[in-house]
Amino acid sequence: MAKEVGHKVIVSNRRARHDYSIIDTYEAGLVLAGTEVKSLRAGKASLADSFATVSGGEIYLHNVHIPEYSHGTWTNHEPRRKRKLLLHRREIEKLIGKTKESGYSLVPLSLYFRDGKAKVELALAKGRKVHDKRQALAKRDAQREIERAMAAPAAA
Repeated sequence: MAKEVGHKVIVSNRRARHDYSIIDTYEAGLVLAGTEVKSLRAGKASLADSFATVSGGEIYLHNVHIPEYSHGTWTNHEPRRKRKLLLHRREIEKLIGKTKESGYSLVPLSLYFRDGKAKVELALAKGRKVHDKRQALAKRDAQREIERAMAAPAAA
């Protein structure tokens, strides 16, 4: 069997970019069961309401919904079980220090396959207030208008 190469996004958490200000991002591996990998390869997963926590010097991902594999048997996995993340010790220690500060959270941004291995893009994020969200939307709309104005004369 040929080795997989490249980057295949399974699911992304667009809501997280709206609700949080992203401070830093990390790529982490996932400890998964065989049926979870098969279900992910079928493109099924949901990051809605998911988050990561630090417990016992390790980082765990909670509330990620990976549905049961359709052709699985009694060995099928639980859809919303907590999953261990694989990071370097330095990164874990840095994240532990940052999450102890008030207001910081660990939020998954996307779940993908990179060279055949399941990975999660984890963000160190700070929650946004409602007025910050409005401000970010206004800024994005203004930027979009500027880009349209710049492109319009070239097309005409």
